[in-house]
Amino acid sequence: MKFTQRWYYYKRLFQTYIFKKGSNLSFWHETPILNENSFTDHLGQYYMVFDDKANYSGPFDSKGIPLLDYQSNIMLQYNPVAISQYGLAHYNRYKEQSNDKSKTIFLNQATWLTENLQKNVFGVHVWNHWFNWEYKELLKAPWYSALSQGQGISLLLRAWIETGSDIFKESADKAFESFLIPTSKGGVTYHGKHDEFWFEEYIIDPPTHILNGFIWALWGIYDYKLITEDSKSDLLLSKALTTLKKYLKYYDTGYWSLYDFSKTSGLKMLASPFYHQLHIVQLRVIERLTDEVIFGEYARKWEQYSRNPLKKLLALTLKILFKAFYY
Repeated sequence: MKFTQRWYYYKRLFQTYIFKKGSNLSFWHETPILNENSFTDHLGQYYMVFDDKANYSGPFDSKGIPLLDYQSNIMLQYNPVAISQYGLAHYNRYKEQSNDKSKTIFLNQATWLTENLQKNVFGVHVWNHWFNWEYKELLKAPWYSALSQGQGISLLLRAWIETGSDIFKESADKAFESFLIPTSKGGVTYHGKHDEFWFEEYIIDPPTHILNGFIWALWGIYDYKLITEDSKSDLLLSKALTTLKKYLKYYDTGYWSLYDFSKTSGLKMLASPFYHQLHIVQLRVIERLTDEVIFGEYARKWEQYSRNPLKKLLALTLKILFKAFYY
C-alpha cells in the first residue's frame, strides 16, 4: 500500500511541476502571501491573499464548485478545504474589486457548505471527505478535519455578514461545536495531558499535530470569537494559542520547520519548502491578530533558515529521504 501511494504521489509531482498537467497539488501549492488588507478588529478580507486560488481553472461541477483531480484511483473529488479556500479567495477579490462575479462565486461555495454539513457517527456536524487518503495510516472515507471545519466557519461567517441569511450563521454555529468536542467523541480538538488544546488536521491515534492545519483552524475560531463574542470560543482560542506558544520550539529543528509533531523514530517529517513558507506567513498573521511577539520571532527565524542555501539544501535532502522511507 505505502509503495503504491508513494508512486502515485511522485507521479502527481512530475505531472504537475514537470509536465504542467493539473492535479490536486496545483491548487494547493500557490505562493503563500499575507493579505495586508485584512483586519484584526472586525471580519474583513481573509488573512491570506489566495490570488492563485481565485484563478483556479477547474474542473468544476455544474454549480461552479471546484473539483480536485487526485488522479490514481481517487480521481475527481470535492474537497471541503479547497471549496472554502476558493470561496475565501473570491471573497477577497469581491471586497478588493467590488467584483459581482466573485461575490456570486463566493456565495455559491458558502451555499455548498450549508448543504453538505452532515452529522458524523457521533452526531457531530462536520464536512466529510468522501475519498480514502493515506497519511500515516489509511484515512477511510468519510473522514473529517479541523482544517475544513475552521476554514468553513471563516467562509460562512463572511457570507452571513454579506447577506444577513441565517442559514450561513446557523451552519457556522454547528461547525463550531465540533471544536468543543474531543476527537475521541467525534470532534476535532485533542485534549493533551497538560491541558493542551490541539486542532487536528488528520484525526488519527496517536495524534500528530500538523502545524499548518492547526493554525488555519485556529483562524476559524478567531473569526467566530470576533463575530459572536462567545465565551466558549474565547476560552478555546486562549487555550489553543497557549498550546501553540508552548510547543512552537518543538517544530524548530535549528535549520528548518517541521510539518508535524509526530513521534516517529528516525527521520522527522520536515516541512516542504512550500509548507515552510506557509508556516512563516501563518505566524506573521497570528502575530498581527494577537500582538504576541513570539510568533513574529519564529517567523523571522524560519525566514532566515529559508535564505540560507546550506540549511535549505539539508532540509530538502532530508525531506526527500523521509518521503522515500516513510510516506
